[in-house]
Amino acid sequence: MTKIAEDELARTCKGTQIGHSENVVPPLQEKNLRFDRVELSGAFGDLGTLLPIVVAMILINKLSPSSVFLAFGVLYIAAGYYFRLPIPAQPLKAVSAIAIAYPAIITESVIGASGIIFGTILLVLSLTGMVDQIAKLFSQAVVRGIQLTLGLIFLKKGIELIISKDVFMSGMQGNFSGYPINLILGIVVFALVLLLLDNKRFPAALVALAVGIVSGIALGGLTGFTVTLGPTDIRLIHLTAGDFWTACTLLILPQMPLTIGNACVGTAETCASLFTGNQNLSKAKAGKFALSMGIVNLPLGFLGAIPMCHGTGGLAAHYRFGARSGGAPIMIGIFFIIVALVLGQLGFQLLSIIPQSILGVLLVFAGLELCPLLKSLKTNEEYFIALLIAGIALAVPNMGWAFGVGIATDLFIRKMKIKI
Repeated sequence: MTKIAEDELARTCKGTQIGHSENVVPPLQEKNLRFDRVELSGAFGDLGTLLPIVVAMILINKLSPSSVFLAFGVLYIAAGYYFRLPIPAQPLKAVSAIAIAYPAIITESVIGASGIIFGTILLVLSLTGMVDQIAKLFSQAVVRGIQLTLGLIFLKKGIELIISKDVFMSGMQGNFSGYPINLILGIVVFALVLLLLDNKRFPAALVALAVGIVSGIALGGLTGFTVTLGPTDIRLIHLTAGDFWTACTLLILPQMPLTIGNACVGTAETCASLFTGNQNLSKAKAGKFALSMGIVNLPLGFLGAIPMCHGTGGLAAHYRFGARSGGAPIMIGIFFIIVALVLGQLGFQLLSIIPQSILGVLLVFAGLELCPLLKSLKTNEEYFIALLIAGIALAVPNMGWAFGVGIATDLFIRKMKIKI
């Protein structure tokens, strides 16, 4: 067993350094789904990653909230039921960033086309076994570099959200404008989450979410909003050949290296690190993750849903706040389906009024869960590769370049037997 696996097992059995000795989590080999408060807390642990991107794309790219949340609910429930581990559903990072940056070009139909193309490619790669062949290019050093990169990005983005002058993601000015309310909230919630990090009676993520919604309402987040229930517009979108061409060249090409490296290989490796001895690890393989993403993204692209993936960061976020089984993704999946089909615009509004600083706090703790995975590396050569990938990724917006350079350098070092 690796040192990191021993650390995780010790923490699972005894509680964390904070001293909540009563918070014993069931054994890692547990195969059944759990539906308790701690698992529910873990279910909401990844909102700091998901909500800022999703809310921005709904507002900027004019997507249907119900179509978007329905898609995430479906993937979450399917992943939780099949893998029986807290496997996340996240928006594609490269696709989302480009879509938000260029809304005049990346329309709803282009986003839908990207989901169809993305799903088709992953199905082909999975069913032909090519994903497992590509996965062999990703050594442990490369995977740890990916995880370190995402951890540092989460830390950076989380801190940016905490110190932002705007309380709400929409940019709406609420009550007490002119005061550093967002920063104050972030500091208070950070301390609160730190105190409750492994508390079984008052799970940290649930408390943070409750504080977020209450403070959002108190700060005027619902001012001028008319309550309407029921789903927003869900329909088949009209797609053209031009939509598919734009989606392929601008969105999918820069996304695929990140997906293979993080959503497939990285997620599988992180599962192995966090859930050593778990009977469900036999399913947590790169090819299976590609298959689940392909099956869900292909049909839901026709509804204009945001293309989705699994990912190392989301898994770490769910785990950090208590998720240990597929119960967490099933619960958050049901929540998103209720938001999509019952609450509609009201559900979207309630989520969008959670202050940015509170989402930032969740991101910070997710990043802090990922970075220490680097400790499992043993040689200077492995550390060199991991740090090289992280350095390039932080300097160059396209993480695919970092992965490519890291893989090539790793292969060269091993082939030439270079010692550092």
